[in-house]
Formats: sequence, C-alpha cells, structure tokens
Amino acid sequence: MPISRLTVLFLLVSTLILGSCASGYQRLLKSTDVNKKYEAAVKYYDKGDFFRAGTLLEDLIPLLKGRPEAEKAQFYFANTNYKQRNYVLSAFYFKSFTDTYPNSEYAEEAAYLHAKSLFLDSPSYELDQTNTISALESIQDFLNRYPESKFKAETENMSQELQRKLENKAFESARLYYQLRYNQAAVVALTNFQLNYPASAYAEQASFLRLSAQYAWAKESIESKQRERYLDAVNFYQQFLDTYPKSKSLKAAQDMYDFSQAEIVRLKAIPTAAAN
Repeated sequence: MPISRLTVLFLLVSTLILGSCASGYQRLLKSTDVNKKYEAAVKYYDKGDFFRAGTLLEDLIPLLKGRPEAEKAQFYFANTNYKQRNYVLSAFYFKSFTDTYPNSEYAEEAAYLHAKSLFLDSPSYELDQTNTISALESIQDFLNRYPESKFKAETENMSQELQRKLENKAFESARLYYQLRYNQAAVVALTNFQLNYPASAYAEQASFLRLSAQYAWAKESIESKQRERYLDAVNFYQQFLDTYPKSKSLKAAQDMYDFSQAEIVRLKAIPTAAAN
C-alpha cells in the first residue's frame, strides 16, 4: 500500500524534531554554561527524562560546590539513579547526600530512599544475604532517626519482608544439612533456627527435623557416644510433643523416641558403653 504524502511529511517533521532535540542535548553536554546546564537538567528531571537529567547533573555537581543549587542537584542526581533502577549507585549517592546535608529538607526522603535502594538490591534468599543485612540495618537506622516519618509503615513492611527472607535462608540452609545427612551440623543449625525464629511458620518442621537429625546422629555414632546422643534425642522428642501434640509427624517422632529409649537401656547395661 503506497505511503501518502501526509505520512511522509509527518515522518520527516518527527525526524527533524527528534534530531533537533538530540543535537540540543549534545550541545548542553558540551556547554560550559553552568546555569543553563542546571536549568536544563531540572527540566529533564521534571519531565521524567532521568537519563539525560542524570548525565547533566553528574557533570554539574563538581561545578556547583558552594552554590545553593548543589544540595538539590545532589539529591536529584541520586534519585535519577534510583528511577533508573541503579540501586547500588542510588544507595551510595543517597548515603553521601545524607552525610553531607543531614539537616536538608530532602534528608528524610534521602535516608528512606537509601534504605529502599538497599531493600530493592537485596537478592533472593538462596544467595548470600550480606546485602539483606545491610538493608535491615539501614531501615532500623531510618526508623530510629525518623520514628514518626510518613515512610514509617512502608519501611516496617520492608523490614518484615527482609526478615522473612533471612528466615527462609536460615531454614533452607539447615534443611540442606539434614538432606545431605550432615546430621551434627543439621542439629546445630536447626537449634539456632529455633532460637532465632521461635514464631516461624517453619517452627514445627524444624523441631521435627532436629529430632530426626539427632536420632540419625546417635545411630551412626560410635558406641561410647551413643547413649548421650540418644538422651538428647529423647529430650528433643519431649519438646516436640509438648509443643506440637497434634502434629502429623507425631507417629514418626514416637518411633524414634521408642527406639532411643530402648537403646539407652541397652547401652546402660554395657560397661564399656560409657562416654570417653
């Protein structure tokens, strides 16, 4: 189908306009007029063109030192990185801003966006959680400094989400030891999990797995260590029974308890079975 003259004209005008805008932006990049460059950067920012605004502001910040525009320029520059999802950079620049301008009108929002940048950069629970811990520390610092902030509810929600991520990480790491039959390590990890996350949704499962790992560890131990480890298995069973008397895993737990009790009696009768 042939292209109409009107369509051709429209495409030509659009190309000229875009070319003009691009060339205008390129001239701004090369310009040494700080005021003109700053005004353009703010206009780009207000229009939502964060790439161009950020590029101009990055050039301008060293030139604005000592001027009243410097504060706003640094906040805007940090936010252009945030808006472009460059969360590592935005976290760095928002922190730099709050350190430089702790009493700024933008200080609270910058501290919040610093914490949120770290939150958004936090990896899935399967990966190393160093960044998650940093995000939690930043959120707590924010809440301590701005206890009545308008961002309080959101930051508390972020904190809860990050805590759940650490909880998932801790449980899955402990369960992995169990699955790999590293029973001693599993007992330690599951005990720590129960201490750190007593109200976890995984609490019942962790309690049962700890009993199961302790039972398996006792069975695989040398005879001189077995009685002591079966006694721990019995204690873990009692804790499991007291806390989860209606658990679906109760029958399996009871079987481990009965076997452990029988072994304790048997081992007690063997003089050489005493622990070293």
